[in-house]
Amino acid sequence: QVQLVESGGGLVQPGGSLRLSCAASGFTFSRYAMSWYRQAPGKERELVASIISDGGSTNYADSVKGRFTISRDNAKKTVYLQMNSLKPEDTAVYRCKAVWALIARAYWGQGIQVIVSS
Repeated sequence: QVQLVESGGGLVQPGGSLRLSCAASGFTFSRYAMSWYRQAPGKERELVASIISDGGSTNYADSVKGRFTISRDNAKKTVYLQMNSLKPEDTAVYRCKAVWALIARAYWGQGIQVIVSS
């Protein structure tokens, strides 16, 4: 059974930090590129960050560059999103996604809430 389970969300004050984790099971994690998306109420879903299967390349949305860092541990089958200098506009539901483009397969996590507020 394929699972992507996010953790680490919650309420944080502006300027604070959180680290999200997404633990994978049920598929060959090391073959999949991983991404973090977010969606705030009333807004479209936004690609926040992505990392290729071996971790050798990453990409970020302009809105989070310099503040967020995506990383992965293939041995632990987990992808992380370190979020620093958080702003109220970072408030959203964050979801991880696994993609193996070669076979057009993708999986989603269920999402986790991040609230940045004083």
